[in-house]
Amino acid sequence: MSKGLIVIPIADGVEDLEYHVPRMRLQEIGYEVLGIGLDHTPVIGKNGLIIPVDKLISEISADDLAGMILAGGWAPDKLRRNSQLIELIKAVASQKKPIGIICHGGLLAISAKIVAGRKSTGSLGIKDDLINAGATWADEAAFTDENLIWGRVVADIPAFNAELVKAFQ
Repeated sequence: MSKGLIVIPIADGVEDLEYHVPRMRLQEIGYEVLGIGLDHTPVIGKNGLIIPVDKLISEISADDLAGMILAGGWAPDKLRRNSQLIELIKAVASQKKPIGIICHGGLLAISAKIVAGRKSTGSLGIKDDLINAGATWADEAAFTDENLIWGRVVADIPAFNAELVKAFQ
């Protein structure tokens, strides 16, 4: 029996490792983890892996979730334009459920306006964006700030996963 549902928003260009590795780790500890997308077309990850879309963003409610992961790559820049996803992220955050954010996934957190006053990290490419959105930048592999679990980049996935496991246990 599943401990609950965790979703990862995906679109073409999602960082394959930031999708697959946390997904598998959370499955190992008993969660159902689904990739949610804008439509049912399989996604092509940044490194060429094909990822099926399990459900549409429009089919998901924050009330049904144990939490979510915001993976990086180029997908967050596309996904942040979807108002339903931004509202979903806001709702999950307002319910204080865990939200894992790694690399460029912070762009989605910025668009959902959930980073102001919070400690953050991610790819150096979004450092200024996070600071401009009111977050405090920390050049650390991974950490948790209340319900937000932050990871810097692909190389930090082991530390990010350790923080995710703590948050979801």
